[in-house]
Amino acid sequence: MESILQCVLHVSITVLLLLGHMITALEVPLDPKLLEGLPQPPTITHQSPKDYIVDPRENIVVHCEAKGKPHPSFSWTRNGTHFDIDKDPKVMKKAGAGTLVIDISGEKAEAYEGVYQCTARNEHGAAVSNNIVIRQSRSPLWAKERIEPIVAQEGVSLVLQCRPPAGLPPPIIFWMDNNFLRLPQNSRVSQALNGDLYFSNVRAEDTRSDYICYARFPHTQTIQQKQPITVRVLNVDAINETMAAFLNDTDFFSDSPSGERRPTFLVPSGASSSAMVLRGDVLQLECIAEGLPTPEISWRKDSGDLPMNRTTLHNFQKTLMISDVTEADAGDYRCMASNSQGAVYHIITVTVKAAPYWIRTPKNLILAPKENGVLSCLPSGNPKPTISWSMNGIPIENSPRDPSRKVEEDSIIFSDVQPGSSAVYQCNTSNEFGYLLANAFVNVLAEPPRVLTRPNKVYPVITNGPALLDCATFGSPIPKITWFKEGQNSVLDGDDYEQHKNGTLEIHTAQKADSGKYTCVAMNSLGKKENHVYLEVKEPTRILKQPEYKVVQRNGNVLFECKVKHDPSLIPTMTWLKNDGELPDDERFVVDMDSLTIYNVTEGDEGTYTCIMNTTLDQDTASAKLTLMDQPDPPTDLEMTELQARSVQLTWVPGSDNNSPIQRFIIQYEDVLHQQGVWHNLTEVPGTKTTAHLELSPYVLYTFRVLAVNEVGFSQPSYPSARYQTEPAVPEENPSEVDAAGNEHDNLVISWKALTSLQSNGPGLQYKVSWRQTDGDKDWESVSVANVSKYVVSGTPTYVKYEVKVQAVNDYGSAPEPNAIRGFSGEDLPMAPPEAVQVLVENSTLAEVQWDPINPQMVRGWLKGYKVYYWKEDPQIEEQKVLTFGRNKTQGKLAGLQPYSLYTFNVRAFNGKGEGPPSPNQQFNTPEGVPGPPASLRITNPSLDSLTVEWGPPVELNGQLTGYTLRYQPINSTNELGPLEEVSLPANKTSCTLHSLKYSTRYKFYLNANTVKGAGPAVTEETVIIMDEVIPSQQVDIATQGWFIGLMCAIALLILVLLIACFIKRNKGGKYPVKEKEDAHADPEIQPMKDDDGTFGEYSDTEDHKPLKGSRTPSNGTVKKDDSDDSLVDYGEGGEGQFNEDGSFIGQYSGKKERDTAEGNESSEAPSPVNAMNSFV
Repeated sequence: MESILQCVLHVSITVLLLLGHMITALEVPLDPKLLEGLPQPPTITHQSPKDYIVDPRENIVVHCEAKGKPHPSFSWTRNGTHFDIDKDPKVMKKAGAGTLVIDISGEKAEAYEGVYQCTARNEHGAAVSNNIVIRQSRSPLWAKERIEPIVAQEGVSLVLQCRPPAGLPPPIIFWMDNNFLRLPQNSRVSQALNGDLYFSNVRAEDTRSDYICYARFPHTQTIQQKQPITVRVLNVDAINETMAAFLNDTDFFSDSPSGERRPTFLVPSGASSSAMVLRGDVLQLECIAEGLPTPEISWRKDSGDLPMNRTTLHNFQKTLMISDVTEADAGDYRCMASNSQGAVYHIITVTVKAAPYWIRTPKNLILAPKENGVLSCLPSGNPKPTISWSMNGIPIENSPRDPSRKVEEDSIIFSDVQPGSSAVYQCNTSNEFGYLLANAFVNVLAEPPRVLTRPNKVYPVITNGPALLDCATFGSPIPKITWFKEGQNSVLDGDDYEQHKNGTLEIHTAQKADSGKYTCVAMNSLGKKENHVYLEVKEPTRILKQPEYKVVQRNGNVLFECKVKHDPSLIPTMTWLKNDGELPDDERFVVDMDSLTIYNVTEGDEGTYTCIMNTTLDQDTASAKLTLMDQPDPPTDLEMTELQARSVQLTWVPGSDNNSPIQRFIIQYEDVLHQQGVWHNLTEVPGTKTTAHLELSPYVLYTFRVLAVNEVGFSQPSYPSARYQTEPAVPEENPSEVDAAGNEHDNLVISWKALTSLQSNGPGLQYKVSWRQTDGDKDWESVSVANVSKYVVSGTPTYVKYEVKVQAVNDYGSAPEPNAIRGFSGEDLPMAPPEAVQVLVENSTLAEVQWDPINPQMVRGWLKGYKVYYWKEDPQIEEQKVLTFGRNKTQGKLAGLQPYSLYTFNVRAFNGKGEGPPSPNQQFNTPEGVPGPPASLRITNPSLDSLTVEWGPPVELNGQLTGYTLRYQPINSTNELGPLEEVSLPANKTSCTLHSLKYSTRYKFYLNANTVKGAGPAVTEETVIIMDEVIPSQQVDIATQGWFIGLMCAIALLILVLLIACFIKRNKGGKYPVKEKEDAHADPEIQPMKDDDGTFGEYSDTEDHKPLKGSRTPSNGTVKKDDSDDSLVDYGEGGEGQFNEDGSFIGQYSGKKERDTAEGNESSEAPSPVNAMNSFV
């Protein structure tokens, strides 16, 4: 019993594995290396459609392509018999395929009509194609016919028949006129599915002679037309008059048919009909009704609702179409036609049939020897289709008997298959509406395991995500797959691992510890194969700083940040989206590495922005919304309520706040009577209110408007409200800012701020101006004025105090009594100067002036102060100076005076009108002071130990000069000052010669002038004594340390050496290099040598050598040469010029040329005679 159970269990497991293999192993994997050695029966990969309508103008191409190993050969049958392609020169088969190309040029396509079937065959079986029915497309001509004109009574229905010739495929029908314009169609006039044109009722405008039906045949792209149809629509009277002569003056038509009537159906006829449709096709139901007025058509299904997604209405709802029909669409459909006269309905009973369709198609089966398998073929249809089996294109009952094969109705069962039993099986299922043909092969293979997954493949995954490690294999029998991890001997199994049927190992939640090397082992009865793969678990990509919600004003800038953390081995890619779409192609959008910046934001930029950080393994996203904050929209619907004499209630509806809360509303008004077009602020209310109680003024024609204010700014004003006028009243207030002051000595100017039109409270606004003197019991004087803001009272005493009042008055009365203000009449110039004027000189630059106050009676106004005018008695200086002192001052100081000078001054009083007469002029002298600095200081006539100092007298003597003081001291090379020498000089001297000075020494000189008050400021000068000239101390000459003597010695030494060398050379009788160079180059400057004998000419101290004696050191410290630079000094410089053993001079000219070239870059340091001598050592 136990053995039986084990056997059953083994068979069950085998069947399960077999079924699983059949589901997954549909065909041999398309690995090129694998395909090279595996046999495979043929499989049809491409074929022409079952119903093939060909264009007679083009070649016929019948497709048949297949694959297999070895590659299959192809053959054809036509109408059930073998089609010998080689015997027909018009038929060609494509190389490597079974596709036929039939050349029908010069032939009729009808000759090749028929049923074709292709067979693809190799040594392992044969696959067949569908039956391909080839028919030629046809577009026959319309039959000749005579169409009589149609006369119709207005209001009746009419049908114009098309009846096109039968074509293949059927033609497309449309109605046009003679101008090839489509005839207009509507709910009254429409084309039926059969092509006829239906009129629910005709009208006079339907009369025309060019109703033409066209038929377009799509394959041949030809259009056929029917003869034009003429329609005349007449009313009842016209028809009776036309027909009276033929019908003995009796009525041909009565009035009733053309009158209004309830609908009746033209298509379909009767109360019910039926229709049949195939599953998967389009159901088309049509209802066309006649009636007057034109009926409206509606549809419904009695047994349920119409399928929403598959139902459409066409042809002005006269045609109901349901696509992709299923069995559930069967049932009764009710169409209803209705107008104002009634309704009628028609029931169409729909049945759904089905051509065969697959529930499960047979699948290719790969078996190992001794294995079992099943080919299943499960079709469906209505009526139920029959099933027949074939093997290699031959009915299975006519095929060789195979004991391992058992055929049942819808399946073939294989058991204990043997090598060589591979074949292709065909399942053919059919019913009255069609057939289906499917090929499936049984391939018997014996193959050891092969691993198709690439070795050492690396699988990168993200932490906590699933990891799928592939182990695609092939083998027959099907290999068993096991997995191992490096370092572990046990098979990977358990809750953390799942092995799929295709061999893939899944780690549900991968962790860092799961990284490493994995091995899959594929094993069957013929062998074993293993493969290694690697798993790398990466850190996930995470957005650390997400973009934040932003609210920005128009034209502002906004920054979205998106900072990311990711595995270092992964390269992230940042993508930004707007509303799940691409960012606009706009330069205002700037994407950086971790941010998005939008410049000059507009309304169109609002939306949701998403940051997507992608790597090759994962991604993270974050979104933020951008809202544009703008000024609010203006309020609307202003309405006034609670209208009172001096108040009104105003309400409004706020506009959109545009994402910034409204802070307040401003209510403005326009005074149409007095200031039309000018708007004034009346009041404000918080942004949470939409009503305001407005206090109004009398005698104003008000119009109101409202503005909203938010953080961004002000809205546009609302549309103005209706007008509202208040009644006049007496003024409630008097003018403000009343002032009284004279601008002439005999007047008083009274001014005020005029009332606004809003303050006038009524028509006829005037001002009552009143005044009187404060001193004494004077009566009030008054005058009324209008449209002014000042009044001038003339003939007043000078500078007298007045009381003034200004009162507002209109046609309805006066304002309350105003308060009086005080002011003075106009001022006049003071009549007298200050008295007892005297001066006190305090020092050489300061004096104090004193005076007694002016008599108040002499001021004739408000005393503002005193002015002291003073000036120096100098013909060259005519400018007066003025100092102003306060009204309570009786003295003032005059500062900044010139010492030892004569000044004149006077004092004047002044008021608001101006200055009074001056006091008598007085004079005073300032004492002596110290003089100013000498005007100039310069050094002249320098020599080796003396020089002359010259100067100019001070510009500002400030007294009697008593003499000059000259001081001087030496300065050494470290800028330290030596002992100071001082010389006193008389006042009449302007120069001084100093002796016994040190040569090549810098001196600093100080000179100042003296009076009895002391010495004035000194002027300074520095100079350097060098030989026979003095140059400014700022120019430092580095050649002042005895270089001249050394240079002269060096020159003399050089001349001596040259003379000795020449003497030795002449005594030897040969030429020396100097002569050779002269002969070669003929340098015109090298002329001291004689041309005839090659010796030096006589030496003479000519002008060429004078610079050596009288040379001067320029400011930059370099030695300047005179006109000629051909001197022995040149030969003495540089390190290259030297004598040979025989005394010849080497490098003399080359050294000179190099020196000339570099002369422009010479150092500022003068050439040293020591260096010149060292060059010859």
